Amino acid sequence: MHVGVLTGGGDCPGLNAVIRAVTLALVRECGARVTGIERGFEGLLHNRTRPLAPADVDGILAQGGTILGTQNRCNPFRDDTADGADRSAQAMQTVRALGLDAMIVIGGDGTMEIAHRFARLGMAIVGVPKTIDNDLCHNERSFGFDSAVAVVADALDRLATTARSHGRVMIAETMGRHAGWIALEGGLAGAADLIVIPELPYEIEAMAEQARERLADKGYALLCVAEGAHEPGGEALVQSSLAGEAPRLGGVAHHLERELASRLDREVRATVLGHLQRGGTPTPFDRVLATQLGFEAAQRVRRGKFGCMVSLQEGHFRSVPLTDVAGRYRSVALDHPLLRAAAGLGIGFGTAAR
Repeated sequence: MHVGVLTGGGDCPGLNAVIRAVTLALVRECGARVTGIERGFEGLLHNRTRPLAPADVDGILAQGGTILGTQNRCNPFRDDTADGADRSAQAMQTVRALGLDAMIVIGGDGTMEIAHRFARLGMAIVGVPKTIDNDLCHNERSFGFDSAVAVVADALDRLATTARSHGRVMIAETMGRHAGWIALEGGLAGAADLIVIPELPYEIEAMAEQARERLADKGYALLCVAEGAHEPGGEALVQSSLAGEAPRLGGVAHHLERELASRLDREVRATVLGHLQRGGTPTPFDRVLATQLGFEAAQRVRRGKFGCMVSLQEGHFRSVPLTDVAGRYRSVALDHPLLRAAAGLGIGFGTAAR
């Protein structure tokens, strides 16, 4: 058996742990030949590959990023580097030329959508969920999320010392385009006074009043805001937009900095965490989760179960049809226990009422 593996979309901690687990399980359990596809789906267009043997994945478990490289602008079904041409037939030709019997694709919702379209063309494919946003449909926990939350919590711990010392309002902006999981868990872990997420559109006057209450109570305030946060009926702020990519969000922290500074009698400062949340080594939790997901993907290849994504549901690893996850995301439910817990602790959401 000859199996290809690639990483698509943005990088995140734990990708190398998946690659390692896939390689070791396939080689040791069924003597498979494993080939890494470099730079995501772009590697299928330009035949950029490298062999993966146990020795090639030794020592990469704790390494951040991906040894195969990745690319989030390349969609073979609409390649914007080639005037939007459909180059999927070229990618399939590379698969046949390499003699691949199956592909394991590691990525988020966009990557799973591409994988689903290749499955419909006849590619034997298994998906592995990857997103620091933790927003893949039908999957409770994605590797990389725990590592991102740890970065946010550490940043809030550090910002709190300055906020407390100067009596300031400090705002930390996290990633989270459609879903506020990082801001929610990171804010809880970092003792934020206000947590602002896309699922609960904020009202600036309500946010200012909640900040005043925290300032009156303890002399400073700490806000954790997802990049996709917006006002009722409004849209998330866009930092930039490139062809072939979803608009890059960002700027809400600085927007709130200006708005709150005009309403409060305290200094307000904003910090954008950005790609710090993607970088660095994975936490032990993410190393274990990524290893399990890679192993489970290898088992599905061994059993010939394709057209699916490995999924963690109710503590068990299951198979979800790619058609059920392609291009979809999972947001924070308004009755989620974490929101109830936050409200019960007196954490504000920048809304008039909860």
